[in-house]
Amino acid sequence: MTRVLVARQDNLGDVLLAGPCVRAVAAQASHVTLLTGPHGRAAGELLPGVDEVLTWLAPWIDPEPPPVTAEDTGAFVSLVRERAFDRALILTSFHQSPLPLALLLRQAGVPWVGAISEDYPGSLLDLRHRVDGDPPEAVRMLSLAEAAGYSLPPDDHGALALRRPLPNTSRLTGGGRYVVVHPAASVPARQPSATWSHRMVRALAADGHRVLVTGAPSERLLTQEVAGSSAVNLGGRTSLAELAAVLSGAQVVVAPNTGPAHLAAAAGTPVVSLFAPVVPAQRWAPYGVPVRVLGDQHAPCRASRARVCPVPGHPCLETIDPADVCRAVAELAEPGLVPAPTDAMTSPR
Repeated sequence: MTRVLVARQDNLGDVLLAGPCVRAVAAQASHVTLLTGPHGRAAGELLPGVDEVLTWLAPWIDPEPPPVTAEDTGAFVSLVRERAFDRALILTSFHQSPLPLALLLRQAGVPWVGAISEDYPGSLLDLRHRVDGDPPEAVRMLSLAEAAGYSLPPDDHGALALRRPLPNTSRLTGGGRYVVVHPAASVPARQPSATWSHRMVRALAADGHRVLVTGAPSERLLTQEVAGSSAVNLGGRTSLAELAAVLSGAQVVVAPNTGPAHLAAAAGTPVVSLFAPVVPAQRWAPYGVPVRVLGDQHAPCRASRARVCPVPGHPCLETIDPADVCRAVAELAEPGLVPAPTDAMTSPR
């Protein structure tokens, strides 16, 4: 009986991208606990292969970290110690260090810890995994599981996935086919303006699509402005599981680089990705479904990891022609009817 802790402690999209890694571990472990931060817990609860979700806010990862206190870290160490894990895999982005968590896990008595680490880990890690190149984030995390001896079963497609069944959301979506537009992202640098998004929704509606606009409760004013009179505003009306169901039923989802874009991919729905190049699309574009990436990937903000756009006018997104969005939606909704552009990006699986 092997009890394994898998940690991914940032946003919901990051947790969803950890899905293939989690399933590989679950295929051989007797019990899998997923450790998330508060922003990713709801996504963790949707992942196949997870037996339990623990949540702890890591002060070295959260964008609004609390003070580090002995009481808080001590309580976390006690929580982990009580569960007597046999192994732990720490999943991080390339700019995050796994070593603070590894230290706490060692204090909690976890006998084997593995992670991707550029920094010298000393005795903190039993497996110091290295990843060459810049693969998609889901592939990067899965490679850690494989290095630790865990593989996906032969019948596992290796893409993102969600627990099924999802909730019935027909009261929200109505009958017939529809396209979803999710206009918000976690930071301003990654989302187009409400004015541009509204223009894009109007263009989709004029092209004959029934459009649903989705968003969190805090985004209701944005979704109302974006939907206008051309679309159905579902802002603030869904839980994450219900949002997943709405996305699952869509022909195509149009979204910036945001967690719900990865949720759409996990639901198996094609995505038109309005991608600001502050992080690389090859790593962070929606994975495992047909994808069209729009936006100037060579804009001056490229690879800056900026949270607020450093370029006046936000040209990487604001210069996208809504007609190009309509074309991309048509390509994904009716594959084969419209020739795909030669520079269109499609995820590898």
